[in-house]
Amino acid sequence: MAKPKGGAYSNGRKKERGRTVMLNSLDIEGRPSDTRVVVAMSGGVDSSVTAALLADAGYDVVGITLQLYDHGAATHRKGACCAGRDIHDARAVAERIGIPHYVLDYESRFKEAVIDRFAESYVAGETPVPCVECNQSIKFRDLLETARELGAKILATGHYVASRALPEGGGGRALYRAREAERDQSYFLFATTPAQLDLLRFPLGDRTKAETRELARHFGLSVADKQDSQDICFVPTGHYAEIIERLRPGAAGPGDIVDLDGRVLGHHDGIIHFTVGQRRGLGVATGSPLYVVRLDAGSRRVVVGPRAALRTSRIRLREVNWLGDGTIEQAMARRPEVFVKVRSTRPPQPAWLRSGSGGGIEVELIAGEDGVSPGQACAFYDAAEGQARVLGGGMIASTIAAAKTQNAAGAGVAMAAAR
Repeated sequence: MAKPKGGAYSNGRKKERGRTVMLNSLDIEGRPSDTRVVVAMSGGVDSSVTAALLADAGYDVVGITLQLYDHGAATHRKGACCAGRDIHDARAVAERIGIPHYVLDYESRFKEAVIDRFAESYVAGETPVPCVECNQSIKFRDLLETARELGAKILATGHYVASRALPEGGGGRALYRAREAERDQSYFLFATTPAQLDLLRFPLGDRTKAETRELARHFGLSVADKQDSQDICFVPTGHYAEIIERLRPGAAGPGDIVDLDGRVLGHHDGIIHFTVGQRRGLGVATGSPLYVVRLDAGSRRVVVGPRAALRTSRIRLREVNWLGDGTIEQAMARRPEVFVKVRSTRPPQPAWLRSGSGGGIEVELIAGEDGVSPGQACAFYDAAEGQARVLGGGMIASTIAAAKTQNAAGAGVAMAAAR
């Protein structure tokens, strides 16, 4: 993505009805001064620098900060995102760079779209990723609509992910991993639709965090050395179970801890206290390490087993979003190989996209993965390294253990031999 330069047009051009159209640094027609851009300002250094860069480039920038939850408990907690202090910082940055700034109350819609779904997912035995839902339902749907109502042509954010126009003639834009792999946030943005991508820009995708902080100092922003947000913004204590118990009374019902054969090894106070892959705090001892293999919400059972039992070879997806060329069906027929991330902190691994027996999409993990949990996201990429293109992804609905897949394959071979 081209770096914004004050008041200038980029070298971008496109053919439109037989004429050549000059594009500005955001890849759209029009002078920067005539182009209104809404910047989602969280109060952190990333979104602040995004706003400063665009204002310095001469765009008509409007800053918007969303009040998403009752931030009383998080107001002064370090690492909390979107808290009271953040609103103050965003307002101060807007004043410093000379742009209008508004705070919008999105509490009710955030609770319904993100917090309530987070609680429901945990109660169902999943390990949810609320940042995906927040980006898709709040920032890239509701805020994007608000931006259009304000006359903005673009919504810009401080996410570390890159967006570039597809080759001339193809139209549209594509999403790519960030230049700095450690900062890449594409895993949380796989659900962004092609229509949304056309209106979104991510000026920091080709920059490093160090460069961003240096720019903040250059612009004289008070947040230049502000700590990055961590954890989930609406869980100020870091204890998810407390939030879930408050939102869903009775969700922490007791149950059994069992081994892979169903033998009772102990008891627990609620499956909401466990996640797949967890080893510590199980409250049972058998002489060898045990891990949470799966959570059965219906029976309130926590199933534990050895590390080998965590190995997953196949994933069933729901809410699949495709960002690659053509349709996902065409892609599977043409070249089903992709690279997938099943956790935000893990590198992409080789996989195959398959059509599921029920008509859905499944992912076959070529080398397998440990601790894959329903409720997490599975993002698709076209390469394992570098600024790979994001091809979409889906939410993990269920998993199939590697041992079961191998057993099924073995049985198939035996049946074929018997014939």
